[in-house]
This record gives sequence, structure tokens and C-alpha cells, in this order.
Amino acid sequence: MNATDVSAARSAAVSATIDRIRAIEAQQGVTRPALEAIREELLKLAAQEHLFPSANFPPPPNGEKGSNRYLLQEDPGNRFALYLNALNPGNSTKPHDHTTWAVVVAVDGQELNKVYERADDGSDPGKCELRLREEVMVEPGRGICLMPEDIHSIHTTGSVPTRHLHMYGLALEKLDNRKGYDPETGTVVPYNKNFMKPTASAKA
Repeated sequence: MNATDVSAARSAAVSATIDRIRAIEAQQGVTRPALEAIREELLKLAAQEHLFPSANFPPPPNGEKGSNRYLLQEDPGNRFALYLNALNPGNSTKPHDHTTWAVVVAVDGQELNKVYERADDGSDPGKCELRLREEVMVEPGRGICLMPEDIHSIHTTGSVPTRHLHMYGLALEKLDNRKGYDPETGTVVPYNKNFMKPTASAKA
């Protein structure tokens, strides 16, 4: 299969997957069971590793922190945005929320997700006490579902770059009320698009 065929097959597979995801949300709303059904659809897409070659979706240069984020498809109104995130090993983020639902699955590589819950009453908007709820290793065949209010941090492990599919109910660039949390000091800070690298373009 040449590069043109791979690109066409990828577009068709992504479009069909998002059609099914759109229907799941329409029928079930934003619930954990709905997100689990969405995860199953994304796992089937991610299993087609040949559609997401590292040559087309490279991570940052070797040893560089951060990620390259590639937009695969987005609906009008910025709904149902699917990205491929490519990261090097050794990256981590502070705990943060999304304010929209999110499902993450792996094409390749491992990403440890630490999921937190608030241990305070939320009365101080500038402070937050977090308690670790669970750890989920996102790797081929295993993903994670996050409700809008869920808080998690990401830690890329292993020795190879990760290529993961990130599906959001609303595009990341439109999420202006996200919060980041310092687990040591409890400080709450903005975590919106101004703190992200711009979306990258897939290599031809």
C-alpha cells in the first residue's frame, strides 16, 4: 500500500469511526458506559497501526520534551475532535482536567495515566487537595475514559515514542476553562490552549 492509499484508508477509517462515536453520544449521552463504548471503537481504529506510520506522525526530535499533536478530523462547531499525539519517553504533565469528555487509546508505546479525585470541598477556587484514585497504563489494547470533571496526569514510560489517539467531545483549542493542579502545593492554575504547542501537520 503506497502513501496515497494509506492516507485515503486512514481518512475513511477515521471518518467511519467518528460516525459511530457520534451515534453513541447521541444515543447514550455523556456517561461512563458511553465513553467505554467509544473506547472500544477507538481501540479498533488504533489496532490498524499501518494507518498511522511514525514517518507521517513523528514525535519531537529525539530527547526533546513535549509532544507533536496531529489533528485527524474535527466536526463543524469543533465537536468530535480526534488527534494523534506523538511523544518521546520521559514526558509528564501536571494533573489537569479537560472540561469535555476524552478517550485515549494507544497505537504504539506506553503512557501511564494517574487519575485523581478531589479530597477538599472545592470552596477555595485557587487551591485543591488531590488524592490518587487509580493508575491506568494506556498501551496497545488498553485505553482510558475521562469524564469532563476527571483529573489526570500523563507520564510516558518505556523506551520508544508513543503514538496515541486522543478523542475529545470538543476540540482542545476551544477548551478555555481547563485547570491544572500542583499536587504538592495545591495551587490551581489555568491549563488552556495558551499552554499548548500548536497542532502539527502530518508529514507527506
